[in-house]
Amino acid sequence: MIRRALAALPLAAALACGGGPEGTALGPVQVPGRWAPVATGLVQPVHASAPAGDPRLFVVERGGRVRIVRDGAVLAQPFLDISGLVRALGPEEGLLSIAFHPGFTATGRFFVYYTDLAGDLVIAEYAVAAGDPDVADPTSGRVVLPIAHPGNANHNGGQLAFGPDGFLYAGTGDGGGGGDPDGNAQDTGVLLGKLLRLDLDGAQPYAIPAGNPGFAAPEIWSYGLRNPWRFSFDRATGDLYVGDVGQSAWEEVDFQAASSAGGENYGWSLMEGDGHCFGGADCGAPGLGIVRPVAEYPTDAGCAVTGGSVYRGEAVPALVGTYVYGDFCSGEVLSLRMSGGVATAQADLTATLGGALPQLSSFGEDGAGELLAVQLDSAWGGRVLRLVAR
Repeated sequence: MIRRALAALPLAAALACGGGPEGTALGPVQVPGRWAPVATGLVQPVHASAPAGDPRLFVVERGGRVRIVRDGAVLAQPFLDISGLVRALGPEEGLLSIAFHPGFTATGRFFVYYTDLAGDLVIAEYAVAAGDPDVADPTSGRVVLPIAHPGNANHNGGQLAFGPDGFLYAGTGDGGGGGDPDGNAQDTGVLLGKLLRLDLDGAQPYAIPAGNPGFAAPEIWSYGLRNPWRFSFDRATGDLYVGDVGQSAWEEVDFQAASSAGGENYGWSLMEGDGHCFGGADCGAPGLGIVRPVAEYPTDAGCAVTGGSVYRGEAVPALVGTYVYGDFCSGEVLSLRMSGGVATAQADLTATLGGALPQLSSFGEDGAGELLAVQLDSAWGGRVLRLVAR
């Protein structure tokens, strides 16, 4: 497990939690790469992605717009503007991610995740406008799945991603309020505190994939999550990595092998991090079957884990096969490699890649598979960077 003793920076923490115990420092490594700006001056960007092979970059702004970046320039007209549907009052609310259907090139279908005007969670589908690939048709929108959320503005999750199986995965928060007061994360009858798995092609508005575990809420793929703000699939192996934001002491990275049949319980709110029982729970009780994280670090070394991606690009060959992730507050960039289900080669890449990236809201991959980093705000406004050779 990663246990660092690194001071948190005094920044506003949109996804922050309180302090926790310190651990031993994680040593830096040297990698011949650096972060190069792709786009600046964005308004609170929280996610960046692109369909495979597409030279454009699609950047999600929290207030409700998706912007296109082409050849280093942000197009004046938004690709999508649903700001009238989106509530972004709390720092964890807003338009939070975009995912492109595997058949996007032919169909123009894509999906977004946002908090609506009532503060509830919404997964919605849109399509590209006829005759203009740089603009979505606002009349094409349909709600795929609404999820009621308690009156708390935090713990909304926010990630959408298509898995190698062609199904849509969504990460939902536990509903907010410290310590999961409603017990949502361990309740397999509700959709909060979960990873969901939906078949967007089998029926309208969606079908339940035949291989789902069969919980009372059949959309659930795995559970026991607090706020899985960012997760990703390794495009080479299909393995799944989840950055789950901690409560008061530990941030964690969870891992699910591509061979998984789903149903994993990642422990919250019985456990925080690796084996740290929470709130007096007996998290070691037989029969719970909790899957422990593959990495953790103390919350006072940052504030909120930003899940990343396994690097499969060409710019920095030394990083191929390495999972790169970070922290929203400290802006540190960390890494690990999975071998036999165990995290190995755990390292701090911050210095070698050019320094910290405070307000690190997301990682992503462009259409060529190169790694992106998104900063909610910086001296240049919100910006997107790409990992390049040094």
